[in-house]
Amino acid sequence: MVESGSLNPPRRIVILGATGSIGASTLDVVARHPERYSVFALTANREVEKLARLCLRHAPRYAVVVEPGAAEKLRRLLEAARCPTEVLDGASALCEVARAPEADVVMSAIVGAAGLPPTLAAALAGKKILLANKEALVMAGALFMRAVRGGGARLLPIDSEHNAIFQSLPADYSGDPGRSGVRGILLTASGGPFRKTPREDLANVTPEQACAHPNWRMGRKISVDSATMMNKGLEVIEAHWLFNIPAENIQVVIHPQSVIHSLVQYVDGSVLAELGHPDMRTPIAQALAYPERIASGVEPLDLFAVAALHFERPDFDRFPCLGLAYQALREGESAPVALNAANEVAVRRFLEGHIGFLAIDLIVARVMEKMPVSRLDSLDDVFAADAAARRMAERIVDEIKQ
Repeated sequence: MVESGSLNPPRRIVILGATGSIGASTLDVVARHPERYSVFALTANREVEKLARLCLRHAPRYAVVVEPGAAEKLRRLLEAARCPTEVLDGASALCEVARAPEADVVMSAIVGAAGLPPTLAAALAGKKILLANKEALVMAGALFMRAVRGGGARLLPIDSEHNAIFQSLPADYSGDPGRSGVRGILLTASGGPFRKTPREDLANVTPEQACAHPNWRMGRKISVDSATMMNKGLEVIEAHWLFNIPAENIQVVIHPQSVIHSLVQYVDGSVLAELGHPDMRTPIAQALAYPERIASGVEPLDLFAVAALHFERPDFDRFPCLGLAYQALREGESAPVALNAANEVAVRRFLEGHIGFLAIDLIVARVMEKMPVSRLDSLDDVFAADAAARRMAERIVDEIKQ
């Protein structure tokens, strides 16, 4: 582990999505190492008061809020507190801070499609990117990875599962599983709050029940995705692009304790895994300091307290979203875009109380069935497919409500 007291200037960090759970965990790790890291920019969607408190605590040079009215409110709060942080507004400002020459590291933690443009901007600018935004790879995997290579960016996964895979692969892994002796990936999943619940009993699930994850503290959208296992499906697509592993060599394994975060199988019979407490500060610290190691604030894992580890096969009938994600990955091109867009609409409508829990996978399946698969040659193509899938999903929601 690296001791405190670096002779190099602190690395300047941009946190896209600073008010979410990943943002909070990142700032916790950063605050433990003020000699190594400083905060260059923080961004948020609408939690202005929370962002103001973070600016007072971490003194970033910039704070970004997309909506101009919210940005003006933030300016007033910071001026009243005599905080020198400059406030920027608009979606373009997210891209500006992500590719700013002064920025060294970009934590991409904006949930949903809104995180794609600034993350792509960071990739093209050759930044060290800590990727917690699934949509960059789910929606635009080929385009994004091409931007990473073209811009000379360093991409490090933050999802606990993908970070575990990264740590379990050879240090010189270049995206060629055969050359590295990699047989496949075992992607672990907790199973969410409804792992043992019969499908017929899921009809009356409330948003509060769906957001009550047994192991992880997460935002509401990702918590619902965990409950439907769509989150794991999106992670399958993510793993494919991150590690160049085909769908048939990515297996989901239910592991309720969330102690083993994922595993890599090798052709010689070896299986390497990363274990730890279910705390996002561990993968954040690993990626932030890579290839070094720093303290994250997470206690060491006590195997005697864990005592036993359990594994189950996923139930594709109870959780159709997982199978739909595999289908989208195999179809390729715009299919994952339709999957993600339909899911975002359905989850939002469920959280608003307009549809039931079981309607989520129904809406996603119908959109994928009706949407023709199209080529994605540019970001405009990605957003056109995304918009079309969202419109179709909204129409299907309205049909279900009638």
